[in-house]
Amino acid sequence: MNDTSDIVHVVVKPRRAQPFFGRHPWVFESAIDGVESSTGDEPEAGTVVQLWSTEGRFIAHGLWNPTSTIRVRLYSWQQSEIIDEDFLATRIHDAVQLRRPLFDLKNDRTGCRLIFSEADNLSGLTVDFYGGFLLVQFTSLALYLRRDQIVGILARELAPRGIWLRTEKGMREAEGLEAVDGLIAGEEPPRPLFIDTHGIQYGIDVVQGQKTGFYLDQRDNRLAVSRYMSGRRILDGFCFSGGFGITAVKQGGATSVLGIDSSESALKLAAANAELNNVAERCEFRRGDVRTELESLKEQRTTFDAVILDPPRMARSRGGIGRALKGYSRLNLAGLGLLRPGGILVTCSCSGLVSVEAFREMISNVARTSERTIQILEQHSQPCDHPVSATCAETEYLKMLICRVL
Repeated sequence: MNDTSDIVHVVVKPRRAQPFFGRHPWVFESAIDGVESSTGDEPEAGTVVQLWSTEGRFIAHGLWNPTSTIRVRLYSWQQSEIIDEDFLATRIHDAVQLRRPLFDLKNDRTGCRLIFSEADNLSGLTVDFYGGFLLVQFTSLALYLRRDQIVGILARELAPRGIWLRTEKGMREAEGLEAVDGLIAGEEPPRPLFIDTHGIQYGIDVVQGQKTGFYLDQRDNRLAVSRYMSGRRILDGFCFSGGFGITAVKQGGATSVLGIDSSESALKLAAANAELNNVAERCEFRRGDVRTELESLKEQRTTFDAVILDPPRMARSRGGIGRALKGYSRLNLAGLGLLRPGGILVTCSCSGLVSVEAFREMISNVARTSERTIQILEQHSQPCDHPVSATCAETEYLKMLICRVL
């Protein structure tokens, strides 16, 4: 990382600066015209840089990564600010202060997201809170190089029992991130660790479970779906640890749920969670590829009153958006094939690159292709601890439609 006396200017190509003046935080390699340093050296990973227009106007302060296609992540648009430990401490404090009135951070059964990367002006840092433990993910090499500072700030701000590092799949290649999952402060989290959400108890594995152990972002959506589930027989595709199905049975009065997932460890958690909530007799969990299982159930002429589809992210780059939409279309058509007339289809997308408009157009195309009437009853996004940045549309990643199918 650079000495503060070595000011590195990254100059944006002509007619490419507007998004960055507009506070979008990602500067891709293709937008950069050149790099100017007082030493003439190529900046090292993690270097603090200033972004400038070709007209000589200051745009923002950011952090450099020569490995990533996102060459610069922007953090401050105030020229007088400095990206140092005090700056990071202020940003982390601001993010935590948003959550303190909304979640009881002293309760050992609370689960919430404390820092949501770009949406909290900390591009590349995600922190989840599970009953006194913090789960930290770095998707920025530059912030990972500052991990000791960040861990120290988190420890002072929250006094957690322990801090565990989780690394998102693909970050080694995308960011040049050589992180190893494991304990970075305090004590190891128990396995499972228990949280309560809307009256449902969950045992979660923060060490090996998907994401950071649980899908906190669907918390309110599960409850919204449950209101339509009374007396219904449900298929829950990509059920993970059983959140949608168990909530539908316990809170919504569903008669039964068949949950399908490809992860054996997730299904063990789902079965344990059903037992924990005293609904095991109405829950069945099956291991398999969801798309294959949907076809098999159709061949068996099995039908359901509700189908819930919450697949993993399908688009990881802009080039994959078209394929993702085709994948969502095929998946929802297969789900419709199992749905009785008047049934409820719940369809979700966590692909931030797929817009709300594109996802709704997909379900419109599914209605035309299937020749069935689809009514969108409710449309939901992510909860308050996963805020959306007004200047970074990609932070509005979660989409859920509750539909009636005739």
